[in-house]
Amino acid sequence: QFEAFVHPLIIMLTVPLGAIGSFLGLAISGSRIGVPSMLGLIILVGVAVNNGIVLIDHINSLRRKESYSLTDSVIQGSANRLRAVLMTTLTTVLALLPLSLGIGSGAEVLKPLAVTFSSGLFISTLMTLFVIPTVYHLVEGGLAKGRARSEQQGGTINVVEN
Repeated sequence: QFEAFVHPLIIMLTVPLGAIGSFLGLAISGSRIGVPSMLGLIILVGVAVNNGIVLIDHINSLRRKESYSLTDSVIQGSANRLRAVLMTTLTTVLALLPLSLGIGSGAEVLKPLAVTFSSGLFISTLMTLFVIPTVYHLVEGGLAKGRARSEQQGGTINVVEN
């Protein structure tokens, strides 16, 4: 889908960012790490990676189909997908708010799942909107400079033998 090995690696940066938010949420709420919180972490990975895919895929399509420059595609792509990513996050976090607060019958069992998922998703979304486009720009800019340098040297690798 991405036609480059580096783009999935950039997208995978959302996972540790979400995990940081999850463990921070668990610490603040006083919840323990257990099976429900680990289930929340697994669900979080899927949604956080999906947000990263939506963003990077749109930036790539702007670069390929619309012939935007690197900087313009990152800015425009991030602005275009801001609403979709925020709507997904806000509906999920707000839906889990009563469970995260322990409201309702049986909420004490699923509270760690809700806290893990909602806090991790919140932090992951903020980081996805700022860190992922920045890393994408830095990596793609570095790759473009490397390609230009390779083309200036004739596209060959010079090997020096001893």
